[in-house]
Amino acid sequence: MISLQNATMMRGHQILLKDANLVIHKGQRVGVIGRNGCGKTSFFRALASDIQLEQGDIAIPAGLRLSAMSQETPGIDRSAIDFVLDAHKEYRNLEKRLLLAEESEDGDAIARIYDELEAIEGYGVQNLAEQLLSGLGFNTQEFNNAVKTFSGGWRVRLNLAAALICPSDLLMLDEPTNHLDLEATVWLEQWLLRYQGTLLIISHDRNFLDAIIDHVVSIENEKLDMYAGNYSDYERLRASKMALQQSLFEKQKRRREEIEQFVTRFRVKASKAKQAQSRLKELARMEEIVPAHINSPFKFDFTNPGSLPAHLMQIQELTIGFREPLVENMNLGINAGSRIGLLGFNGSGKSTFLKVLAGQLKKISGEIITSKKLRVGYYAQHQVDALNMEATPMELVDKADGKKIAGTQATEQQIKNFLGGFDFRGDRVHEVIKNFSGGEKARLALAIIVWSKPNLLLMDEPTNHLDIEMCHALEMALQAYEGAMIIVSHDRHLLASTIDKFYSIRNGNFAEYNGSIHDYETWVRKFNEVDDIANAALESKSIKLDRKALRKSSAAKREKLAPLRSRAKILEKTTHRLGEKLRKIEEELLDQNLYTAAKKPYLSDLLRLQGNLKSELIESENEWLTIQEKLEFH
Repeated sequence: MISLQNATMMRGHQILLKDANLVIHKGQRVGVIGRNGCGKTSFFRALASDIQLEQGDIAIPAGLRLSAMSQETPGIDRSAIDFVLDAHKEYRNLEKRLLLAEESEDGDAIARIYDELEAIEGYGVQNLAEQLLSGLGFNTQEFNNAVKTFSGGWRVRLNLAAALICPSDLLMLDEPTNHLDLEATVWLEQWLLRYQGTLLIISHDRNFLDAIIDHVVSIENEKLDMYAGNYSDYERLRASKMALQQSLFEKQKRRREEIEQFVTRFRVKASKAKQAQSRLKELARMEEIVPAHINSPFKFDFTNPGSLPAHLMQIQELTIGFREPLVENMNLGINAGSRIGLLGFNGSGKSTFLKVLAGQLKKISGEIITSKKLRVGYYAQHQVDALNMEATPMELVDKADGKKIAGTQATEQQIKNFLGGFDFRGDRVHEVIKNFSGGEKARLALAIIVWSKPNLLLMDEPTNHLDIEMCHALEMALQAYEGAMIIVSHDRHLLASTIDKFYSIRNGNFAEYNGSIHDYETWVRKFNEVDDIANAALESKSIKLDRKALRKSSAAKREKLAPLRSRAKILEKTTHRLGEKLRKIEEELLDQNLYTAAKKPYLSDLLRLQGNLKSELIESENEWLTIQEKLEFH
């Protein structure tokens, strides 16, 4: 059991927790949620003893093995596979001990270490590291690449693999699905469902949380509130709790009316009949969960893009890639209102496709025919890095003012009102953004695209670094967006509620996927299960072979060297015995009485014996040295 009692935690002058209490029982699977900046990561760091509470206590059982996902990875020369294996310190320690035992030919120590390796399932650690890297999207050819050669997003995956390989009783993962694609997210979900310890997860991915957790800890108003159930259960419980307050109930009612108007607007448009039907199916769920977000600080809309041509883009026989083609013969028509989701395993070409459509990357061949009135809003995975860190939110939004295209310009108050919908209020709109958090920068990057009034949205993992409240606001805004969109995302909930048609990229082929995101998720699970079965069979076979080979090799080696060691021990005793005899003779030869005529025969025998002993001693020492060389060579 882990407990916090009267915990107060601060970051600078900001109070994150005040007199907070919490109990987490062994084996619970807890999702930790809250707005960006509320203290989720600091809470994890306090549990890991990286930071101290201002007051209060944290009680953690003695001997608890804790594994936490690091947020930084240095650019080192260590290979990816070794970086992950290094995290399993007990395994690495046994490896070193085994090497020393083999060098000293200590058979007893070798046998003991083999038993210890078997106890920690050490024979399968190498295979486990490879499975983790493969599941998280690394190619086998990349296993031996130096860590420093990987980008920041891929280093985050290495940190995740390192956390997963550690034997632990408590596993803490901070936004583990950031920088993962959908397929890797589903794989991680399946892996965590098999985890036997206590699990704490910070995540903005509600489907991911729903599948894994059985409790929610929400950081609200400087407190830690525990809710039983998964994230959807939390929404219902919190909605009921908030609906008890009359003022919030009225807000809930108004919000429901807004949703109903939105669905009605879609229903009357023949071109969006399919979309309207999907929204109607969502309405019942929205009525349950919207109250849980009624006091969200985020509220924005993609305003009417103004010009919305019927045909925005026509893609014909397109080939994309870098030095070599990655995907060929791509054909797609993008019309006003197209809502497309891209599916495919990591490295298949989804992000490359969006870059080509956005004009960020040259095509290899083919045609991209665009409308003269096309305005693209492109959100890349690393959009935050493109921001001018010395600028303010006001400056950046004003520069991207979509109204300037029509010859008008927004007033300062209009921009402030707009930024308020992204929770940039007061003096924050005039602050230099280099001091903003990752989540705040991501919100601002998104705000700039919304403000530019695009009629075609190209979005690559738009929910990375956003908290759940902001993800919900983005989802609602995309549902009401009247332009076209193509989205790559690991967030299944976002895709299910905003996308009408899916296309997949697999093995260099681009084609329409005739199914829902849930159908695709089911296929990925089955794909992973087949892969897991194959890996398990290989691992089992490998472990048996490794263990048998190690023991057989060690036994053969001991058997081969046993006669040499036995002979060496005999020679050591012989050398010692000859040395003692020679020492006594040499002491006797120091007696001057031996050098008389009467002692001459005895002196001759004594000198002859001395010579024989010296010869035997030299021969014995030479043989011993030869044996030692053979032992060292083996």
